[in-house]
Amino acid sequence: MTKGGYTYLLASGRNGTLYIGVTSRLDARLFQHHTYSAKSFTGKYQVNQLVWYEQHDTIESAIAREKQLKKWNRAWKIALIEKDNPEWRDLAQELELA
Repeated sequence: MTKGGYTYLLASGRNGTLYIGVTSRLDARLFQHHTYSAKSFTGKYQVNQLVWYEQHDTIESAIAREKQLKKWNRAWKIALIEKDNPEWRDLAQELELA
């Protein structure tokens, strides 16, 4: 059986720089983002707040969703975030993943 996955959006702050990612372990991936190196995209732009995520039954469906979201314009991504997280809270803290 294939392992599940997550598609997620990080932000540098409200309406800031956005990053779309996919992982099979959200907790481990967020730890990597929070301890980023200055050479990485998330490090360079200080993108480390989890503002949206969704869980998928398979990693393949998580990857497909990531590819879909990367084609979206910025306004659609912001609307997706603000639908469930209008305050742009760092969900990692609420999930105790940070």
